[in-house]
Amino acid sequence: MAKLSSINKNNKRIKLSKRLFAKRKKLKSIIMDKKLSLEERFKAQQKLSQLPRNSAKNRIRNRCQITGRPHGVYRKLKISRIALRKLGLEGKIPGMVKSSW
Repeated sequence: MAKLSSINKNNKRIKLSKRLFAKRKKLKSIIMDKKLSLEERFKAQQKLSQLPRNSAKNRIRNRCQITGRPHGVYRKLKISRIALRKLGLEGKIPGMVKSSW
C-alpha cells in the first residue's frame, strides 16, 4: 500500500486539473494563435503561469485504485499488475484463469 499522503496529493491534483481544464485550454489556444498580437499572447502566457502547477494534466500520476501503487498500472483497468493477479486468483475477474504450461 502506498503512503496515504501520496494518494491524497494525487487526488488533489486530479480535482484541480478537472476544475481548471477549460481555463488552461482557453489560455493555451490564445498563446498558440499566431494571428493575435504578441502582447495579447504574452499576457495569456503570464495568466497561464499564474495558475497552480498542479493543475497541469501531466502532473497527475497513474496509480492503482486499490493499493495506490504508482508502478505497473494498467491504464484501461486502473489497477496494478499485483492487484490484478490477486483478484484473478480469487476468481473475481470473469474469464481470467491462472496460466500453466
